[in-house]
Amino acid sequence: MRVCDSKGFWPPVLTLLFILALAGCSRRQGYPAHWWTPVPREGSPAWEILPQEAGRGEVILSKRNELGLLSNFAATPFVFHGKRYASLEGFWQMMKYPENDEDERAKFPGLTWKWSREQVAKMTGFEAKRAGTEAERNMAKMDIGWVTFEGIKLEYKPKVPGEHYRLIVEATWEKVRQNPEVKKVLLQTGDLVLKPDHHQEQNAPAAWRYHEILAEIRAKLRQ
Repeated sequence: MRVCDSKGFWPPVLTLLFILALAGCSRRQGYPAHWWTPVPREGSPAWEILPQEAGRGEVILSKRNELGLLSNFAATPFVFHGKRYASLEGFWQMMKYPENDEDERAKFPGLTWKWSREQVAKMTGFEAKRAGTEAERNMAKMDIGWVTFEGIKLEYKPKVPGEHYRLIVEATWEKVRQNPEVKKVLLQTGDLVLKPDHHQEQNAPAAWRYHEILAEIRAKLRQ
């Protein structure tokens, strides 16, 4: 379809939009085109940021294609500190659960823990996320803002990145190192800006920003 003014020329606004579109396409050359394949908003979950919503030079780490391997939800098993985890999400959420019967969370009156710490470590995807949500309800009843790893309490949502953030970064490194396909896909993203596929809370702690952690890992791998 031809869009012109009375003199046969494109209006300036359309010309600018066309130039910007071409610029965006040029930034995507050399990358799989399906990373940006549009997905209908209708029927898509409200939490999802769709592939076509990426800005210039960006890519959404969508679970709808192989970029989903970079998600914390992905079934990308790894060993960390001698224990095996089915996914990064399983690792993340299991820290909210009692470590043993002497853990104060296990002894707090009136609480029920639907799963054990070991069971959550074997979970992936939304199953692990649901387990974490269940645990957060108990954390709220206890009025605590910490999780644990190897007996050490870690502030869960610190204003300044701390020990919890360090653990998440280390675990993410192991996920990449121990899963060759994850490393391959991460490096395939080249110099694209990595963006999450879900809406995050405003001013989310650094540990939540998995896309930025992955970008830092990518930069070091490329060195």
